[in-house]
Amino acid sequence: MSFDKLNLILPIREALNIEGYTTPTEIQVQAIPPLLDGKDLLGCAQTGTGKTAAFAIPILQNLSKEQRGAKNQKTIKALILTPTRELAVQVGESFTAYGRNLGLKNGVIFGGVSQKPQTDALKEGIDILIATPGRLLDLMNQKYISLQHVKFFVLDEADRMLDMGLVADVKRIISHLPKIRQTMLFSATMPQEISKLMDSILTDPVKVAVTPISSTVDIIEQAVYFVGKKQKKYLLIHLLKDKAITSALVFSRTKHGADKIVKDLTKAGIRAQAIHGNKSQGARQLALNKFKAKKIRVLVATDIAARGIDVEELSHVINFDLPDSPETYVHRIGRTGRAGLGGVALSFCDDDEKKYLKVIQKLISKTIPIIEDHPYPLNLTGSEENKDIIKKTPAAKRSQASYFKKDRPKKVTGRLHVLP
Repeated sequence: MSFDKLNLILPIREALNIEGYTTPTEIQVQAIPPLLDGKDLLGCAQTGTGKTAAFAIPILQNLSKEQRGAKNQKTIKALILTPTRELAVQVGESFTAYGRNLGLKNGVIFGGVSQKPQTDALKEGIDILIATPGRLLDLMNQKYISLQHVKFFVLDEADRMLDMGLVADVKRIISHLPKIRQTMLFSATMPQEISKLMDSILTDPVKVAVTPISSTVDIIEQAVYFVGKKQKKYLLIHLLKDKAITSALVFSRTKHGADKIVKDLTKAGIRAQAIHGNKSQGARQLALNKFKAKKIRVLVATDIAARGIDVEELSHVINFDLPDSPETYVHRIGRTGRAGLGGVALSFCDDDEKKYLKVIQKLISKTIPIIEDHPYPLNLTGSEENKDIIKKTPAAKRSQASYFKKDRPKKVTGRLHVLP
């Protein structure tokens, strides 16, 4: 199917052609028609499936039709709520690209930067507002923003809102929205609290699920290295010596840990930068731009900072620290394998993290293959706990060479790394 079959207006089709988009993704095929008809929607989709376009395109088309009869007010007519600054910027760029021929204005607001450029844009008038909850509430309290004319509301990555403790803020914002509106909720996972929120804000929604809830993207090759905590930095440097790892997003559990990883990599002659909550928005955006432009090969991030990072052809995600939430693991590895491309997700697991690996494997219903032949192995023999992790299946334990050469699918050849 092509976008021409989705009853899109010519200005949007032309904008999509400029972006090089000709074939909609599955979630776009399922979501765009009911959204154009004004229905509420619940979208359960993993990151990288094209969900931003799935809600942005219908909003732009419906707003375009409305503005023909009313060149009126400088009011906010659509609100997209995102958990992080990076995701807000990404969504804003998408609205600008898809709506380039429509004359609609969008604005992005988030914390961590001066509010003046944002309030100046609001005074000039915008049609579509993309915002993080904290700065939005702040500007609402200062009377810079009114939501009383909002007709389209999107809650993007709702499960991440929950992880970050933002649900109370989201509920406060929703209380200021008109009762009559079109609402779209997107989430990669559906924990109980999100299900309750969904029931309270959606009216007879169309439900779209393009992949099983909490499953990982099938085209991503996953593997785990058991390694001592103090040896992780040496293993990371060892892996990054392989130039086949063209780009790597490395996840650290803490801000201090992210900075330390960058320091160790820099000492080893590997160009890397970190993004986390202690960095200014300008510094974070600069590091991300360098990474996208391939001026640096490694970006080290905490989970909060990394949400919304969208890098084309990101070859590797490396979990330097395993997350304590299995859903977070799903989100992390989804940074690669985007737009149908292959990718690799490697995880380091020390003694204290074995319990995290166990629940991750339970959630994704997979035993993640173990890479054994590396220079810094952790002894796994003898423990009942370890038996639960490893499981006696043919795929559970493999050598590095056999996993990355013999068993990898041809469609991602050249994206997986092979070490001597």
